[in-house]
This record gives sequence, structure tokens and C-alpha cells, in this order.
Amino acid sequence: MTAREQLLDLIKAKAVVHGKVTLSSGKEADYYVDLRRITLDGQAAPLVGEVMRELVSDLQFDAVGGLTMGADPVATAMLHAAAAQGGRLDAFVVRKAEKAHGLQQRIEGPSISGRRVLVVEDTSTTGGSPLTAVEACREAGAEVVAVAVIADRSSGAGERIQDEAGVPYRYAYGLGDLGLS
Repeated sequence: MTAREQLLDLIKAKAVVHGKVTLSSGKEADYYVDLRRITLDGQAAPLVGEVMRELVSDLQFDAVGGLTMGADPVATAMLHAAAAQGGRLDAFVVRKAEKAHGLQQRIEGPSISGRRVLVVEDTSTTGGSPLTAVEACREAGAEVVAVAVIADRSSGAGERIQDEAGVPYRYAYGLGDLGLS
């Protein structure tokens, strides 16, 4: 079984929750895809790194991150997958707001100024979180090469990101893959 197939099985078994929920977009849904049950799971997280690196293997970038908190474990999994394969990939965290103390940074981790970066997220419905991260990365002087998410709950996230940010949007699994379409 491939890493992609193994991860899909784990997502279906551990992360798809049925029942009425209100999403961060404010929309209601009959299910919720709780990918933190996957990205923070000792068995699944290494697979996240492998699957996401494969998803973007044709892109050139040297840092990965996004809006805290959904992006943090995805970026970390990719950093570890790169190291396990003899490569190097830095990770960064985009705060929701600039810190009011210390160095007062909006982006934590190695500097991304002048670097090619990939913005990641665990799951996206409307694209709001990745768009916020893209804007922050550009303000910090980075070149954003794409946005990539584990699961797309598709309410136009891909189109919105491509239209508003002008970058490609990729996802490892869609609703059909998760048995939710």
C-alpha cells in the first residue's frame, strides 16, 4: 500500500466526523474533517510529510509554512520528510497577528525574505487562511510558489486562491476521495 493510500485510510478512520458543525467560514456542514487528528498522530504525521512532498515534487521552494495552527504540523511533517530523504526544508509559522512583544514578528522561524516558499494548510473550504498566509509571506519579502492542502472541502478555495493570490492551488484529497461528495 502506498503512503497516499495509507494516509487516506487513516483520514477516513480517524478524522472524518459526521454531525452538524459550524466551519471557520461560518458555513454549516453535516460533517467535519478534523485533520489535527491526523497531523498530530504519530502514525499518520510521517505519511502527511511524504504525501505532501510528493504532491508538490515538481515545485522549487526551500521553506514551507502557513497560518498557525492548521499549517504548523503539516510544515513540520514536510520538514522531517525532507530530512529523512537527505534533503533540507525550513518551516515557518505565520501568526494571525503581529506579536506585540519580543521581536514583534508576524512570521516565526528562519527568515523567508527573498526565498521561495510553499504555503500549506491541513484543510481548506474557502481559502481564507491560506490567503492570509500568502499575504503575510509576500509582506515579509518571500515569493510564494503555490498553496497546498491535505484535504479540500471545496467551496471555491482553489479558484479564490488562484484568482486573488495568483498562485497554483493543490490538494492531496478531495471530498470524493474522503467519501463525502
